[in-house]
Amino acid sequence: MFSLQTIFGKGDKFYGLLEASAEAARESARAMHELVTQTDRTPVMAAFSTARAREKALHGQIGEELVNTFVTALDREDIEALNSALYKIPKTIEKFAERYVIVGDRLHGIDFGQRAALLERSADVVVAMIGQLRHGLKIDPVKKLRDQLQALESEADRLLLDPYRTLYAEGSDPLKAILAKDLFELVEKAVDKCRDVGNVVYSIVLKNS
Repeated sequence: MFSLQTIFGKGDKFYGLLEASAEAARESARAMHELVTQTDRTPVMAAFSTARAREKALHGQIGEELVNTFVTALDREDIEALNSALYKIPKTIEKFAERYVIVGDRLHGIDFGQRAALLERSADVVVAMIGQLRHGLKIDPVKKLRDQLQALESEADRLLLDPYRTLYAEGSDPLKAILAKDLFELVEKAVDKCRDVGNVVYSIVLKNS
């Protein structure tokens, strides 16, 4: 006979899978930071592709485990929501990377490093929040981390608007301005996806507190 501890132990595997998924999202954010701050992009894109492939595999594995596992550590709908929200972080970063590799040579003088660093910090908070799930769903530490994500998201909004005055008002190349705007918005969207993960974690903790 299977003990209750054995059954619930199988459910606990979702903590590890979600933590691995959050780490893969952080790896994508780190790769993006390197992409916009290093001149040799080839090795960076290879690292980025590896992180993205890992995230896709984990997303599929979590879905399969939900089908095959009778008892889960968290409610199934919460695991599904987290799985979906985490998946969207590297997916959005991938869109940025693909476009940046194509048009980056036309964007000399435009700094993406500060925004990429902010995204990396957001991904760090996501990893910390997902890690809190296995520690008793305590609301205070999760709320502090969520507040950090909210502050980072507000900073991303500010940075999104900051360069437009120079790009548009000072007669810059219109195409350069359009390309930069598209990439700035993707970085801001990736930060928003990190915030979305934080909101899901916070709602789970509130529900179980």
